Amino acid sequence: MKIIRAKHLGMCFGVRDAIAIAQAAAREEPVTVLGQLVHNATVVERMTEAGVRFSDHPEDVDTGRGLITAHGASERFRRRAEALGLKITDTTCPLVTSAHRALHGLVAEGYHPVVVGRRDHVEVRGLTEDLREFDVVIDAADIERLPSRSRFGVCSQTTQPIARVMELVERMRCRFRDSEVRFIDTVCQPTKQRQQSAVEVAARADVVIVVGGRNSNNTAELTETCRQFCECVHQVTGPGELNADWFENVRTAGLTAGTSTPDDVIAAVERRMSEMATNRRFATRD
Repeated sequence: MKIIRAKHLGMCFGVRDAIAIAQAAAREEPVTVLGQLVHNATVVERMTEAGVRFSDHPEDVDTGRGLITAHGASERFRRRAEALGLKITDTTCPLVTSAHRALHGLVAEGYHPVVVGRRDHVEVRGLTEDLREFDVVIDAADIERLPSRSRFGVCSQTTQPIARVMELVERMRCRFRDSEVRFIDTVCQPTKQRQQSAVEVAARADVVIVVGGRNSNNTAELTETCRQFCECVHQVTGPGELNADWFENVRTAGLTAGTSTPDDVIAAVERRMSEMATNRRFATRD
């Protein structure tokens, strides 16, 4: 069995920087991350072992310093935390910050804001909590439910597949032919690279393994994308979840991972895949 790794996979720079900032802060004083630093249980466990605390509610924080996660937060949320006396350290990914600027710029120019993304995701909440009115869409049905407006301003959660975003923007333009629909592309480059690399791997593989947290949106999107090009796709959080039966009579196995997945976890999954393949037949890798 040959194992092919996606050209782009695993942790992006935003996640790496957020972890480094949190670790440095924790060495200086007790610190609490306001939410999950990243959507990966392995990372959260390691940070907890290093003394970093986590809380979804600023009111429950008993340290003097709070960290905004890589997914960002609204100004309303920041003011709420600061009003409680918390010193704030910001680990927001710069590309998420760019999405905030794009969306609020559209609002300032008089466009009705529409965000392509998952309404309950922390990044989307951060993007929209400061707005008086907005819409969030994730599929064609959501587009059909939109009320008519003269001007729509559209941007996206940074981890959405760009193909989906463009499809929904086109649907809006078709439905609201008399309206202006202005789109600013805020899907981040690491997401685009990982999505494209996943497509390339899935198109060549008999089975694809996607490594990432269960609550990671970008990992879930990678899994969904791979399933469009490969019938057998499995998402795992680590090597212990691999099943040897998945590789029965498989000539080529693909491997990719979400943007919050640690390098050593990816490597451990790849090693276990090779071991399983070796137990059946000689394995190669490229």
